[in-house]
Amino acid sequence: MIDPADSHQLEGLLRRHGITLQHRLGQNFLVDAALRDAIAEAAGTGPQDEVLEVGAGAGTLTIALAPRCRRLIAVELDHRLTPVLREVLTGRDNVELVQADILRFDVARAFPHGREVVAGNIPYNLTGALIRKLLDHPPRPRRLSLVVQREVAERWTATTAASLATVAVQVFAEVRTAMTIPASAFVPAPRVDSALVVLEVRPTPAVDVGDMDGFFRFVEAVFQFRRKQLGGTFARIAGISGAEAAKRLGELEIDPARRPQTLSLPEWEATYRALKPQV
Repeated sequence: MIDPADSHQLEGLLRRHGITLQHRLGQNFLVDAALRDAIAEAAGTGPQDEVLEVGAGAGTLTIALAPRCRRLIAVELDHRLTPVLREVLTGRDNVELVQADILRFDVARAFPHGREVVAGNIPYNLTGALIRKLLDHPPRPRRLSLVVQREVAERWTATTAASLATVAVQVFAEVRTAMTIPASAFVPAPRVDSALVVLEVRPTPAVDVGDMDGFFRFVEAVFQFRRKQLGGTFARIAGISGAEAAKRLGELEIDPARRPQTLSLPEWEATYRALKPQV
């Protein structure tokens, strides 16, 4: 049985299929079997679970997830890896291989009732868009277990919302870092370390704002001015004077001199409610 977590087997596998890894696709493959198995175990799946794997690559994580679930859909963008995956996944009858862009993949059609577990090693440039795709609208997954850059993990688990992606993550899920993963565990080695982040999706969002799309448009608009003070930013967005913006923030006990990345989720909800009629 082929194990792509073995660097020598991975090298031979890719050479046999004439594949050179591409940096632009975020192709850094895990070559540590013990870490791979720990990552698969941290997904917390059982024999009745359905799993969506994002970025199957050469199948390193796929072959560890497959025995731990009832059904696994493995999505991979790079069509050159399709024959590699077919070879690695021979005999894994519960695995469905899909060659597609995950941002265009119809997750709701594949998992119409939601509650699936999402796992994978996520390229940095996909994190924000992928989180919004998976969590913005029901049906939502039950859990996300994702390998991301360590910096991303630190932002997602911060006590304040440092970015739009952080707000989206924390609105919909309780987040924890399960482990850090050194760059040396990948081939080719990325420039930074990674971390496994587990997101337990909340039964209901952490903010009660009615119009969730409007709320995220508001957050996104504020982050356009992330280096500016809140008073001026809210005045600009809401079309009110700086004095009026400062007054409303004062009523919420928020200093207008603060910046967007210092706001907590309850403060984001409060500011949205205070300014929503003007947005």
